[in-house]
Amino acid sequence: MRDILKTGSAVSRLMPDGHIRFLAATVVLIFISMVLAMPAQFPTAANLQSMAFQMAELGILSVAMTLALLIGGIDLSVTAMANLSAIAAALVMTRLAGAGASAGQVTVAVALALLVSLAVGVACGMANGLLIGRAGVPAILVTLGTLTLYSGLGYAITKGRAVHGMPDPVLFLGIGTVLGIPVPLIIFSVVVGAASTLLHRTSFGFKVYMLGSNALAARFSGIDNPGITMRTHMIAGLLSAIAGLVSLARTNSANAEYGSSYLLMAILVAVLGGISVNGGHGRLAGVVLALVSLQMLSTGFNMLLSRYSGSNFFRDFAWGFLLLFVMVFARNKIGPLQTGRFFWQRSRTQ
Repeated sequence: MRDILKTGSAVSRLMPDGHIRFLAATVVLIFISMVLAMPAQFPTAANLQSMAFQMAELGILSVAMTLALLIGGIDLSVTAMANLSAIAAALVMTRLAGAGASAGQVTVAVALALLVSLAVGVACGMANGLLIGRAGVPAILVTLGTLTLYSGLGYAITKGRAVHGMPDPVLFLGIGTVLGIPVPLIIFSVVVGAASTLLHRTSFGFKVYMLGSNALAARFSGIDNPGITMRTHMIAGLLSAIAGLVSLARTNSANAEYGSSYLLMAILVAVLGGISVNGGHGRLAGVVLALVSLQMLSTGFNMLLSRYSGSNFFRDFAWGFLLLFVMVFARNKIGPLQTGRFFWQRSRTQ
């Protein structure tokens, strides 16, 4: 059985993915277009660094959403888990490392807050996994309910107010740089590397794909479907907590309603990245490329509109435009270099 799992994992890594190649070409095309449109603003180090800071939180949540989609489900509670985990960490730090705290007290408070935050995320994910895997409730209903539950807990704990005043070591996770590279981008890269290794180099990853492809066949193959479901959602909860910590560090505050728009964006990124909504297909490489495409497109269009119309609230249009573009061309397995041929053939047949 172990040899079969290793072989299946190796085969899945070697299979060509035209959608990923299409997304890579799309990233290059968008970058060149934006550089040509704004050669003095878009390719600057400051702008690239700004984009790297912005996309880390959404990227981590997109990885969590990807895991839920791969097993044939969905997790609508990722942002609520992120906020609740951030609130837990913020309360620990503000209580134990307030004004006048020594360096040692701050260190202990930060370490404890990080552990508490990650534990909250894992616990929330475990609750989702138990209800979906063991109780058999559809994932969309469970996570819709826990979205409200976790958000309600956050509001009840904070009474609707934001928790402010984090120690400097925590703020470094959100606004710091290492050799010019934003720390949030480093965290996101580590998350992607760890998740990719888990999915493509372990038997657990093979079982995730197997469960998403055919749950009945997975069960008859001896796979513990409820157990895989629970562990997958626990990992999604852990990643949501990490995203919450990055948001906490970047904004220096925690609130039950932060990042609410990231939920639909995370689903959008995963779907654009080639993750099947039916489960069992897709790679994190596509998710990363989709994230980069969306970030460059929205930033570039915001710059253009800010220059010509005085408005920079253009993200929804930009992301919707790219979604339609990818759905029309990539889903029909048409690459950027074949677009002209596609329209030419269509015109000839009409």
